[in-house]
Amino acid sequence: MDIKFGTSGLRGLAADLLAGAALAHAEGFGRHLLSTGQARAGDRVYVGRDLRESSPAIAADVWRGLAAAGLVPADCDALPTPALAQYALSRRAASIMVTGSHIPADRNGLKFYRPDGEIDKEDEVGIAKAAAEAAAKDAPMPEGIEDRHEAAIAAYLARYDGFMESDALRGLRIGIYEHSSVARGIVAQIVQQFGATVVPLGRSDDFVPIDTEAIDRETVAQFGRWAKDHRLDAILSTDGDGDRPLVADGSGQPLRGDALGLIAAMHLKADRVVTPVTSNSGIDEDRGFSVIRTRVGSPYVIAGMADALADGGQAVIGFEANGGLLTATAITRGETHLTALPTRDAVLPMLCVLAEAAGRGTPIAAVAADLRLPVAVSGRIQNYPGERSRTLVDALAGDHAWAGRFVADKAAIRRIDATDGVQLFFDDGAMIHFRPSGNAPEMRCYAEAPTRERAEALLARGLERIETYRPESVPQTAAR
Repeated sequence: MDIKFGTSGLRGLAADLLAGAALAHAEGFGRHLLSTGQARAGDRVYVGRDLRESSPAIAADVWRGLAAAGLVPADCDALPTPALAQYALSRRAASIMVTGSHIPADRNGLKFYRPDGEIDKEDEVGIAKAAAEAAAKDAPMPEGIEDRHEAAIAAYLARYDGFMESDALRGLRIGIYEHSSVARGIVAQIVQQFGATVVPLGRSDDFVPIDTEAIDRETVAQFGRWAKDHRLDAILSTDGDGDRPLVADGSGQPLRGDALGLIAAMHLKADRVVTPVTSNSGIDEDRGFSVIRTRVGSPYVIAGMADALADGGQAVIGFEANGGLLTATAITRGETHLTALPTRDAVLPMLCVLAEAAGRGTPIAAVAADLRLPVAVSGRIQNYPGERSRTLVDALAGDHAWAGRFVADKAAIRRIDATDGVQLFFDDGAMIHFRPSGNAPEMRCYAEAPTRERAEALLARGLERIETYRPESVPQTAAR
């Protein structure tokens, strides 16, 4: 079985999870909570899921595993990950979300939450160890599982009551790209309460793996057609489990997730912002807050937020390049007092950009343009072997001269950063970043430049070089 922890939770083939891995890791999580004093026998653990075909059966295995560990599972059914996390955290209870987020439909995963928030890397080690020792392969299904679905949904909807005036979005036509997102109905309800007219789009009964960091050209073209045909001011959506936002402007052009995060940080008046190295370098400019950069993955962002709190931060926000927004401190906005939610949320950044546009009386595109960020583009090569990607990153980081020959760019490399993957910074202000995905067998490539033409050309070259790369082409001086 190829089951492992990635940038956010446990991931693997759905068939492997159903072959005992989900049950074992749920039991392992329970035993880890008990052994560390984070739970007591008989405590509730809330379980949610996304809309993948495999998720209900995996959730049932999770119930069995938790019961085998001596804990009591409560069923929150299909709901967004941040809704589950908020509900459990408010009750000082642990939770497990069955979701593979944006990865292909034949895969799935588990996201684990302690009573005080997301697990960290040390927890991952403890859970994996306990899972390897789990013995409940034939654990029975627990009886009388409590249904907390409606209560969890209601609490999440209530979180955003009063975030802006009830008619703030009146006159706006907002498309909701529903696909197979578990958040599709919730997003529609929330924007409707502020006066927007909602147009449902593209609902699918089959799972659609939407990656908000790598939206394909066909989907963008469809957004453009929808925006024109329905006279839309914006299109909203999320990934499969509702923790990564997708916002497109009135022309159907998606805004990058890091731009959404930056707009939210400014709108919420953050004084500390934590974000991975994959987020746009323009965020580091003087924008009224200090910036901490991390590796990719919510555990690293959460650790960075803890450092920001220790450093005296009063309004600490984290976000990833995919747009998922985390809050480490309570934030008051209008009549709303948002409690800290240190896990990715898709709804808050959506509301921030809509509120900014409505407050200024300008289109969403103008709000994004005012950020004046370098042009950033990204892509990926799927089904890319992990060993191949690791040897490439090591070679690029290990030999400056070979890295220059590999990218074959007209500009000289000014510096190299290997915080996560490898970033090559050029003397004309451009940058290319090669990073193996932590969730799926794929190699990601990001490029930044002062102009779109330069950024897209650099990305195209990077993707082509990834595809044609062979480990045997690396000189001995670049091997590490």
